[in-house]
Amino acid sequence: MGELSGDEAKALAGSLRRLMQLTANLVEQDGEAAPLLARLRDHLGCELAQVLSVATRFEVWEHVNLQRGVDAYLAEHTPDAEWFGVGGHHRGHEDIMGMLLAARHSVGVGLGAADYATAAVGPEDSVEVVQLGLVPTTAPDGTPVLVGIRGSNDFGPPACRLEVLAADRAAARAVGGEIERSMREHDVFRRQVLAFGVSEHRGNELLTFLPRPALGADDVVLPDGVLDRIEEHVVGIAEHAERLLAAGQHLKRGLLLHGPPGTGKTHTVRYLMSRLTDCTVILLTGQAMRLIGQAAALARRLQPSMVVVEDVDLVAMDRGFAAGPTNPLLFTLLDAMDGVGADADVTFVLTTNRADELERALADRPGRVDLAVEVPRPDADGRRRLVELYGRGVDLRADLGPVVEATEGVTASFIKELLRRAVLGAVRADGAGGVPVVGDELADVARAMADERASLTGILLGGSKSTATGPGLGGPGPAQPGLAPPVIAVRATKEY
Repeated sequence: MGELSGDEAKALAGSLRRLMQLTANLVEQDGEAAPLLARLRDHLGCELAQVLSVATRFEVWEHVNLQRGVDAYLAEHTPDAEWFGVGGHHRGHEDIMGMLLAARHSVGVGLGAADYATAAVGPEDSVEVVQLGLVPTTAPDGTPVLVGIRGSNDFGPPACRLEVLAADRAAARAVGGEIERSMREHDVFRRQVLAFGVSEHRGNELLTFLPRPALGADDVVLPDGVLDRIEEHVVGIAEHAERLLAAGQHLKRGLLLHGPPGTGKTHTVRYLMSRLTDCTVILLTGQAMRLIGQAAALARRLQPSMVVVEDVDLVAMDRGFAAGPTNPLLFTLLDAMDGVGADADVTFVLTTNRADELERALADRPGRVDLAVEVPRPDADGRRRLVELYGRGVDLRADLGPVVEATEGVTASFIKELLRRAVLGAVRADGAGGVPVVGDELADVARAMADERASLTGILLGGSKSTATGPGLGGPGPAQPGLAPPVIAVRATKEY
């Protein structure tokens, strides 16, 4: 067979095109897509070619809020509306409008049930959310629209989408705006304790709910007057926010807690969480520090709020010690703290073990850090109070004098571990059960741990190297209880 001439090639191409169009029409009229497209056509009153889509992309952790916003909108406008979905195996990473357009020409795509997933609404509670689905409703002016939700999937970016389909763009935009307002009104994150994290799956950003600690002032051991200063700075401003604003004063504040590892900086933060029950708390530690921008934006939205950045020295080391001339993560932190706005009821709480290495732009500029508080190693009275605090759950019969002497220079975390070891020994010695009895063997355990202070175990628990052979480096006053060393799971994190 010889080559086709130009006119013959054009004729053949035209015939193939008409054949493909005829096939597509047959699929649309008689195939699996017919019920799906008919559902759209019957509600919107127009053909698919005339439908407009107004889409809004949200962070993946906003999926539950998107569902809440859509549910609130439906409850007001069409409470009896029922969700439906797009069935088939070829949905991939397409948005909803793209799937509908593909359904006109694809075999195996048609009307199906909506897909659902679960999303957390608290530390222990979760709800169903639409993963992929459409629901018929109306705009505020009565124009028919279809509202669609597309959650994150294995093929697309880590995000969720709201799509509003209508023949009129203004109607679709009005519905989207109302849903976003409802999202903020019913925001599930408000007054919660949240922790940003990063999963190992394609670097997805995560937001986790944590239980709010329940601590009283009696659970905190600090030098006299220190806790009062912290509360006055953080809590006092929150309690008088309206009058301060009326007097032209700013609300945003920064608190820096510094001191050796294990002295109880994190425990102080936990107390503030307990104290501010109406405050949204957002925690950042480890790799999640790179999400400071998102955390600051969330804090402003959910104010009154508190952003906690643990071990801030890891990102805010003085640039004189850095390998290069710039520190992008530090600049992100500074921009986030400045960008929240002075009128926002937001507290930034930073902790560090190495205050001397902090960037001066972070530590010295008012409006970033307004109060720096040292959490030192406990003195003798503080160590006694810590032993009594951590021994509240046992029958403590020990002479505390030798224990206090043997623990000179250690931290609150060290004393917490001391009590744990003593209680474990008491439990092993008495198999009868009941309340463990800890006697003068507590001093023996303290001496044994003192011999370990120069070892890696002692250092990890907050022991001072110098206390292995001589006096410790005790601070001027007692420190509050600290936390046990962090548990390593998927990622290292502070225990809250």
